[in-house]
Amino acid sequence: MPTHPTGPDYVERVRLSWEARYPDLDVRPIDLIGRITRISSLALARVEHQLEPSGIGRTELEVLSALARSDRPLRASEVTSVTGISGASTTKHTERLVKMGLVARERLERDGRVVLLSLTDAGRELVEREVPVRIAGERRLLDGLDDHELDVLTDLLRRITANAENDALP
Repeated sequence: MPTHPTGPDYVERVRLSWEARYPDLDVRPIDLIGRITRISSLALARVEHQLEPSGIGRTELEVLSALARSDRPLRASEVTSVTGISGASTTKHTERLVKMGLVARERLERDGRVVLLSLTDAGRELVEREVPVRIAGERRLLDGLDDHELDVLTDLLRRITANAENDALP
């Protein structure tokens, strides 16, 4: 893979180091998976930094966003399902969001054991303020790619995601 005029990037330097140490090993996956991992780390760090003034973290924004996208209150298990975070994490973050006045808990009338979660007005305002900022930041990561390239990249990453999900530990 050719280097850019400014020299190899972080991931390429890592790959070149492995290639030098293990010349018989095909280390090309590092170019892709290493970049996916690096992009993820940098993007998530940016989101955490942007959210600092609001007093919440990225995972809490995920919980709020799940509730904002729903047309009805959700059970904690449903929030867990749509966010992909663990049940324990959902509980921990929900507790904090309730204390902050961003999420409301209500018992299901016909079964008082079931607790439903919904956004408060303050929670909805926070989501409506922060999600566009997050999306704008993600859009900047895609600068320079045209619609066709975005479609191709989306398809390729969808296929890699499917491979990862099929290969996931039980």
